[in-house]
Amino acid sequence: MGAGHSHPLYLPGTSVVHRLPAQVKIVAAFLTVLCVVATPREAFPAFAGYLLLLVAVWVAARIPPGWLARRALIEAPFVVLAVLLPFTGPDPRIEWAGLSLSHAGLLGAWNILAKGTLGVLTSLTLAATTPMRDLLLGLQRLRAPALVVTIATLMLRYADVIAAEARRMRVARIARGHDPRFLWQAGATARGIGSLFVRSYERGERVHLAMLARGWTGTLPAAGAAAAARVDWARGLAVPVVAAAVAVTALVTT
Repeated sequence: MGAGHSHPLYLPGTSVVHRLPAQVKIVAAFLTVLCVVATPREAFPAFAGYLLLLVAVWVAARIPPGWLARRALIEAPFVVLAVLLPFTGPDPRIEWAGLSLSHAGLLGAWNILAKGTLGVLTSLTLAATTPMRDLLLGLQRLRAPALVVTIATLMLRYADVIAAEARRMRVARIARGHDPRFLWQAGATARGIGSLFVRSYERGERVHLAMLARGWTGTLPAAGAAAAARVDWARGLAVPVVAAAVAVTALVTT
């Protein structure tokens, strides 16, 4: 699975969170996100509780908050959608600072921001404490569909190859006088993206033919992922158990 391959979201460490088996952390992250999604949007204290729970994990794993904040910007497109909801939502409306805002739109925006942000932070925490190879081995240990694991493995294996190809093409364009800062050169940028797609597709075809020539059967060989002990499951599932308690309390009291 490419033991030498690493991903930029992983922070090497020796904390108790890092040492947990990957399959335990995958299940814990999934159950935690499930609790967040099941929480009513009006249960504001519950979302603060989830954030405190994540902060406790970050402290245990020694993950810098700034590192997480920079990478959480990936949810920016959803933030734009959330900002528009208070203006486009249905009645009733409330007046605030001279603006007419939809009450349902405000709740919808809060729902997207709170749950989306917590989901992104949970995923980043999982990625920061687990090497990509271990994540794939954990999925195998959890008996995820073999096709899904295979696609994820090959995608991650060649993501760096495609990124390097894109950098080489960019340097070549700049050497020929291309400057992507100018609007009238957007056509050249678009053609470069199309060329990168064609090159990636052709390279994928060549790699597939080489794999078939070496006896590829469509599935990855079974890898030896370490089994998780009971104490590992107890430690890893402590977080979703607390999250479940928060979610149940929110459902009962809301």
